[in-house]
Amino acid sequence: MFKFICSCIFLVIFSCKNEHNTIKNSQFELEIADKNPTVLSEELPKDFREFKELDSKYINVTKLWSSFYSDLEGFTDSEYEILKPFIIEQDISAIQQNIARGDLSYELLTKFYLYRIRKYDRENECSLNSVISLNKNAIELARIADKTRFIDVPHPIFGMPILLKDNINSSDMPTTAGAEVLKDNLTDDAFVVQQLKKQGAIILGKTNLSEWAYFFCGDCPSGYSAIGGQTLNPYGRRIFDTGGSSSGSAVAVAANFCVAAVGSETSGSILSPSSQNSVVGLKPTIGLLSRSGIIPISSTLDTAGPMTKNVMDNAIVLDAMLGEDLTDNKSLDALWLNGFYEEIRQSSTLHGKRFGVFERLMEDSLYNQAIEDVKKLGAQIIKVKEQSRKLPNFINLLNLDMRKDLPNYLNNYATSLIEVKSVTDIINYNSKDSLNVMPYGQRLFRGIVEDDGDAQYLKAIKDSLKIIGKSYFDIPSKVNLLDGFLSINNYHAGLAAVAEYPAITIPMGYSKKGEPKGLTIIGKPLSEKQLINYAYAYEQLTHKRSVPLNYHEIVK
Repeated sequence: MFKFICSCIFLVIFSCKNEHNTIKNSQFELEIADKNPTVLSEELPKDFREFKELDSKYINVTKLWSSFYSDLEGFTDSEYEILKPFIIEQDISAIQQNIARGDLSYELLTKFYLYRIRKYDRENECSLNSVISLNKNAIELARIADKTRFIDVPHPIFGMPILLKDNINSSDMPTTAGAEVLKDNLTDDAFVVQQLKKQGAIILGKTNLSEWAYFFCGDCPSGYSAIGGQTLNPYGRRIFDTGGSSSGSAVAVAANFCVAAVGSETSGSILSPSSQNSVVGLKPTIGLLSRSGIIPISSTLDTAGPMTKNVMDNAIVLDAMLGEDLTDNKSLDALWLNGFYEEIRQSSTLHGKRFGVFERLMEDSLYNQAIEDVKKLGAQIIKVKEQSRKLPNFINLLNLDMRKDLPNYLNNYATSLIEVKSVTDIINYNSKDSLNVMPYGQRLFRGIVEDDGDAQYLKAIKDSLKIIGKSYFDIPSKVNLLDGFLSINNYHAGLAAVAEYPAITIPMGYSKKGEPKGLTIIGKPLSEKQLINYAYAYEQLTHKRSVPLNYHEIVK
């Protein structure tokens, strides 16, 4: 009865036709506010009363789909309806079983997602603007997958259509960071994309993002880019924030446009949109996944990470991307055997584990319920005394890192056709057509250029912030013998970022207005296996994720 009532409420409030022009951007993952850049994001939200831009000025929908017309011509509504029960909300294991039984094929799976993206994503009353480009070779790759015969069992990611955040290089499509200046940036594959392809994953396309990973305008809503337009939250179009900067990745996963997606995070860019769109997002330990071939903000803090509908799929995608990259100075070999995800069903438990919780967050009823659920699983809960949460000079760290790291990308990973070679070059380029390429301005980019810090100052900031972040978690952890911390959404993303600690967020329910929220578990470096186990145990007890109503289409 409760689920039925909730569904009715969702139907009334979140119709695709809802054109309310209010949106509360409470998930500024970079924790930047006009008056105090060190204030935590949830304390000083920005309020955007209307979008300056909604649809992309650069994506021609006819051209976007021209490569697929002949292949999708025979894929009908009736076939789509028949396939839905075998794909919608199914995990990777179930999809592979459906293919093994003959109920599905890799080709039909890929066509289904393409059909669904075309049906929902752009220029209609339910449009989400989550996908920025598509791989014209995807269907042919799926046909090849169907013909492949194996001696050994392939990785579960084999044949699975995956979307990439559009700051991750892929040879199949341009990598733009959402910026018009990079619209023709055809590149080689990023290291993590190479790893995915080695295991047989099909790169389906690229997702929209907050332009330049949300370190560009400073006064824009999350999920906006010049190339991709404004990504919208499927749980409340033009009502709820998408979170950023991996906005399109989270929305595409939530709306069942792909099996899984890959995002990137500097400080909250996976945790924020994952929690805002009721999906599972993992921000790994810095260096566990390669950053080579990913458009950077900060070589100190950046990482890629998987975004999925469930915890098991998250582990599978993480496993497929693992590998030491000798060209990334922070890359490390965790010495994990491939296939660690197979242990999760047997080893996931919270019994006897000790988690720190934050009293100031306990005003949130969903957080309190999550704590009670964790207790039911046998865990012990300890209220921890928080130190100061301020991160002095955090924005200077981002400024100074991006000032050197972006030129490194442009010189070594971008196509030679891209003429801009620095932040200053990009500012000047944008200024020639500001109305189209930067309707919200480029305040943060200007801040990068104006920052007078040098390399010595940058090192001092890095050292200071890492001490602050580690102390924030390590002191109560040692005093209370903790196995991890429980938080909400991206509320502790900045502290986890500077400490270089991993975190996973998992759906913990919806507010009275229907806005998704995530339970975020933070652990020590290289504790991803444990975090995944904890999240899996919580997921199996609670099953809090619900499909966004207008993108559900009751599965028969």
